[in-house]
Parts: sequence; structure tokens; C-alpha cells
Amino acid sequence: MTPRSLKNASRPAAAPLALFLMLALPRPPARADGSVTYRYEDFDEAGGRIGVHTQGVIVDQDIGGAVQFTATLVDDAIAGASPTGAPAPAGSNQVPLAHLSDHRKAWEADLSRRLGRVDVSVGAAQSREHDYVSRGWSLNTLTELNGRNTALLLGVAGHGDDVETFFDPQHAYVQKHSFSAIAGVTQLLDKRTSVTLNLTWGRETGFLSDQYKLVVKSLELLPGVFLPLGYPENRPDERNTGTAYVSVDRAFPALRGALEASCRFYGDTFDVAASTVEVRWLQKAGERLTLAPELRCYEQGAARFYYYNLDETDIAPTHVPNPNGPAYSSDYRLSSLYSVTCGIKATWKPVERLELVLALDRYEMRGRDGVTPQSAYPVANIVSAGAKVSW
Repeated sequence: MTPRSLKNASRPAAAPLALFLMLALPRPPARADGSVTYRYEDFDEAGGRIGVHTQGVIVDQDIGGAVQFTATLVDDAIAGASPTGAPAPAGSNQVPLAHLSDHRKAWEADLSRRLGRVDVSVGAAQSREHDYVSRGWSLNTLTELNGRNTALLLGVAGHGDDVETFFDPQHAYVQKHSFSAIAGVTQLLDKRTSVTLNLTWGRETGFLSDQYKLVVKSLELLPGVFLPLGYPENRPDERNTGTAYVSVDRAFPALRGALEASCRFYGDTFDVAASTVEVRWLQKAGERLTLAPELRCYEQGAARFYYYNLDETDIAPTHVPNPNGPAYSSDYRLSSLYSVTCGIKATWKPVERLELVLALDRYEMRGRDGVTPQSAYPVANIVSAGAKVSW
């Protein structure tokens, strides 16, 4: 078994492809220049859980100063184990795990052009695994206003996914679609301070369940004799999401440092409500070295259809998901939980056109419902390194 969903089951939350809407800051006309960046990341969960080794290359090239082209290639190697969704056996607090391995390849391309005070960007992307293919697009504008003290961001994006399933031989692949839109503004308050506010709305339709996650319901064979049976989870076939993001950046020249602070509030029609607070300090240490410690705290409430153990409900699950029937899932990622990530990033420029990066992070997730065993939630170390060459 090599489930896509389990590969990403315990990685820190990340925006889906359709939400990759943010543009780079406007670039003034200049001679053609560019860069190539190599990145490596090792995400390693404790206890033999998920391990992800990621390599990526980013090529960024100005074309005549007014046009910018960016291409990204990503290669993931995934192996390890992750919870299936079944509850822990009687007398144990260890939830069952499924072992897996897989390989993901993805690319993203973006072409932007400066038109007066407006940057217009068009993007396309694809991610492919043996059981999941995602194709996406985006269109964004970033407009300068108020003497370049204000930047207005508007964007839309979408993606269509083909998901392999195994519970219905007549429908080996099913589809999932999403659309999202973002509106945001960044305001320069003074020469040292800027604030940003972004509002994002999204909608997903189609097969939104995880094709590898299970729920367990016991069948009573004889009085007092039960047989636990596994069924595929059943999530609703549509979801609307909303996100509000606020950040403040402040430079402190006397300290040769800067503060980046942000908070994000999220809600959806699964009844999941979440918030994220992130703080990062950038400190110059000499002329060529920058250190950036950071802290990220995340918390969420449970989806309305999350059940650790379906035996404690009167729900009768089916062997084929039915969006018109009752919704149910035992995926710990839909439970009430919180996570903390802390780490430090070092950026060194030994020469003008070479930049080297090394980052170390610690990621810990914990449940909050008092029912789901803590063995379901991961702890991970993350090591990333990279190099950027400019010309």
C-alpha cells in the first residue's frame, strides 16, 4: 500500500495548489538577470513514522526587465508509516499504522509581466504520483497605488485532481475540483513598517475523502461477540473555506534586525476552525550572515463528523462512500489538535552572487479531545539546506 494521503498525513499544514496565489514584489525595469536555486529538505517523524526527502530546483529569469519567468521542479521520496484511522486495540494506546513508500514529481511555471503599475502573472502546475494527479492554474495581479506605498493583490486559481480509489471497481479514478480567490493589500506605514491583510475564499467539490483512511464498526455476531469491520471514510463532497491573514513587518536598524509577525484565521463548512500565529526575527550577524529564529503555533477544532471510534455512534457505514449519507471520518488530522514548530535558519553570502541556506526545525503535534490517543500525532525533525546562484 502506498497511499498519497498518508504521505502527507503529518507534515505541517500547507496551502493546496489552488492557493499558490501570492506574487513577488514588483521588479523595476533593469537588465536581464536571474537565479537558480537548489533546495533539499529532510522531514523525519519519530518512531518510524513518515519520512519525506525533498529536492527542488527553482529557475528565475528576467526577460528584458518587464517580463519574469519562474519554473520550479520538485521531487519527493516518501517512506514510513502513518495511522490508518482504526482505533487502538483493546488494552493498548497505539493506533494501527500502515507502511508505505512512494515517489512524487511536481512542476510549476509562472510568467509575469509588468504593465504600468500592474504586475500580471499567469501560472500552471502539475503534481503526479502513482495514485494521484493534480493539475492547477492561477491568474494574479499586483497593483501599485498611493505612490508605491500601497500594493493591491487580486488573484484566482483552480485545480482538478484525479484520485485513484479501490472500494469501487467500476470507478477506479474519481475527480476532485477546487477554485479559490484572494484579495489583499500591503500598506507601507513608514520606511520601517508595513502591514498586510489578505482574505481568501475557496471551494472544493467532488471526492474529498481520503481513499486510504478507514473507520471501524463492530458487527455483533452473537450476544457479546463482536467482529470489527473496516469501511472507507465518508466525507461530504463539497467544502467552502475562508481565511483571513494579517502580518506586520518592522525593521530595527539600530539592532540590525527585523521582526516578522503574522496570524491566520481559517474556517470551513466541515466546521473546522483554526488559527496560526507565527513570529520570526531576522538578525544580521556580520556583513554576510543572517540568522532567523522562528516560532509557529497552530490549533484547530474538530470537524463535525470526526469520530475516533464509530462503535460509540449509531452510524451504519457503507463499503462505498455516499456523499448523500451520513459523514464520518477517523482521520486524526480532522480532530481537535494543536502543533508547535520552532527552529532557526541561517543564510550566508560568501560572495555577492552566491547564497547558502541551512535550517533546523522541530515539529510537534498533540491532540486536544482527550479521546484520540497521543500515538496518533507525530513529532518530527526537519532539516533543510539550499544554495542560490544569481547572475
